[in-house]
Amino acid sequence: MRRQDDATLQMKKARYAALTALLLLGNGAARAQAPRKLAFRAVHYDVSATLIPAEQKLAARAKVEFQALDASRTVEVELHPNLKVNGVLGGDGKPVSFERDDASPLAVRVTLPQPASVGQNITLTFDYAGPLSNEENSPVKGVRLASISEEGAYLLLPARWFPLTGYPASRYTAVFNLEVPENFAVVGTGKAAAPSAVPARVGPQAAGRSQPGAASAGAHILYTFRSERPAAAGTFVAGNIQLAPISAEGLSISVYARTGSLKTAGAYGEAVARIVNYFSDEFGPLPQPNLAVAQLPDGSVQGYSAPGLLLVSQRHWDAKGNPRLLAQLAAKQWWGNEVLPASASDEWVTDGLARYSEGLYVEQTAGKEGFNRALEDFAIGALMYEDSVPIAQAARLQPFTSEYLSVIVNKGAMVFHMLRAQMGDDAFHALLRDFYSKFAGKAARIEDFTKLAQEKGQPKAGSPAQPAPNLTPFFAQWLNSTGVPQFKIEYIVLRTQKGFKVVGKVKQDLETFRMPIEVKVLTEGNPEFKNIDVIGTTSDFVLETFGRPKPGGIILDPNNNLLKSSSKLRVRASIARGEELAEQGRYYEAIQQYQRALDVQKNNSLADFRMGEAFFYQKNYQAAANAFREATEGDLDPSYKWVEAWAHIYLGKIFDLTGQRERAVNEYRKAKETNDDTGGAQAEADQYLAKPYKEDSGTRSGNP
Repeated sequence: MRRQDDATLQMKKARYAALTALLLLGNGAARAQAPRKLAFRAVHYDVSATLIPAEQKLAARAKVEFQALDASRTVEVELHPNLKVNGVLGGDGKPVSFERDDASPLAVRVTLPQPASVGQNITLTFDYAGPLSNEENSPVKGVRLASISEEGAYLLLPARWFPLTGYPASRYTAVFNLEVPENFAVVGTGKAAAPSAVPARVGPQAAGRSQPGAASAGAHILYTFRSERPAAAGTFVAGNIQLAPISAEGLSISVYARTGSLKTAGAYGEAVARIVNYFSDEFGPLPQPNLAVAQLPDGSVQGYSAPGLLLVSQRHWDAKGNPRLLAQLAAKQWWGNEVLPASASDEWVTDGLARYSEGLYVEQTAGKEGFNRALEDFAIGALMYEDSVPIAQAARLQPFTSEYLSVIVNKGAMVFHMLRAQMGDDAFHALLRDFYSKFAGKAARIEDFTKLAQEKGQPKAGSPAQPAPNLTPFFAQWLNSTGVPQFKIEYIVLRTQKGFKVVGKVKQDLETFRMPIEVKVLTEGNPEFKNIDVIGTTSDFVLETFGRPKPGGIILDPNNNLLKSSSKLRVRASIARGEELAEQGRYYEAIQQYQRALDVQKNNSLADFRMGEAFFYQKNYQAAANAFREATEGDLDPSYKWVEAWAHIYLGKIFDLTGQRERAVNEYRKAKETNDDTGGAQAEADQYLAKPYKEDSGTRSGNP
């Protein structure tokens, strides 16, 4: 009877999952529509743009050469919704008609006087201008991809600040002329010419028109960048930044930073050089390995990689060079710049692989322990929104969003790690080298990668016959389905004439799951390693060992070769979601996520600390104090031991704010006694031991 009840429950769960998937499909229909067939692709740009910081505005003229891929008279481009097109001229200099698509604000459609034939090149010139100051109307909702202000400016390619076709797979040659105030310097994609002074102009003249425009006081500087090799060019940063050329590891790395950060240039240049050389050995050399790395103003993404250029946000720019972030950004020179995704649905082969390449670099430099920490980060990130969509449906997710980072970047990285375990190290590393060799300078589909993986997984002729892994069910499970298994194991140990026999079952809740899983058996002698096939929700297994297995000594996936769920990882995923919400100032929702974590593990110090932090910034000081005190009395896991010092610091701040100086000093001293200096905890404690904490503008402390 119990077995029938379980079966009925499984059927109900399956029907519910299917219904949920259909609802998700319906909700995402507007974004998941199949892209229109591209009739024209841009092959060359001449862009002249003026940045007007006082007005937070861009004024530009883009002369674009298109190639017809189909017989058509309609040219469609994508342009930031804030940028108003003032006019479009044909190759003969005469105006041509155009319109914005109300249903798709990015789309601008130009109607040619006559249809173009396949292979024919035509030229159009777009005159446009508009404000770029915040994330309003951004091509990715809530993500600021372009910004112009008196403090600085940046124009990332996905902002579509000039007319694009076929993003993210487009490549083209280009010349960009950027006119900026004389106190700005510019770094970007392409080969830079020597800057020159020009009279400052705003309005239509600044965008290249011949009629007079209103001149502004002082001189402007004109920067010119040329990309003679087809690439996804068009990313720039402007502001009060200075160049620090660094020679290291046989490479020349150009570091651009604000004056206060120039002392870190050496660390960044040397780190980038080491990373580039490692990946060059691992995957194959870049056509141009001498990269530039620059500070990206805060308010945008954590980091961004464009051809020849790595951008790191000021908040994440630290004295040590931030090697993990740099490794991921540098890997995108291979996976995302040299090898482009053929469509938005194929971004696993670039963004997922770049994230896993970060892990490969950590493994090389920090060993197994550091690599395992990276894998845990990937797994936690994957579990945050894993059930949003399958990896192969990446087009339904907007890049840079939380869901995209969870599914495509973090879960994607774990899929590459699992593939490595399936294939073996030698075959996997050979696969990456061959994939880069075959698709450098091209666009790749998921199918291209999986086909090559199947080929590399086959045993070589003349080599000892070993069964090749069947990767078809692997890719079906991890690329085309959602769901992460959570394993439970039951077993008994029997004595035999030759040793011992372990008879048991592995249970998990994914009906279609099928994978071989490594098992570590802890015995009274040496550990023994076995493999068992897990198929469906319940799999029987029998293991024979020489030594007597220890109680609780059967460990599934001991080397973390599998993305799997556990109470610990789910708790960390809930905390990570809360941290993300808190970063956006959504403290009430963040507290709900922290409470979910505490419902599973009531003594989790990190969840209590983050909850206290959220209450603190809501100025609910009593609730904050309670949470911080709970944090100091919780599990204090070694992976977040810093919580203890910072909880005491926050308690000290609360006591200072409530006029209890003696109690505040006691807490700061307790923070000192931990000897933990994560995030500058010791200096923070010293500061408030010397002078009481006072409520400021609400800026967050520098804790991790």
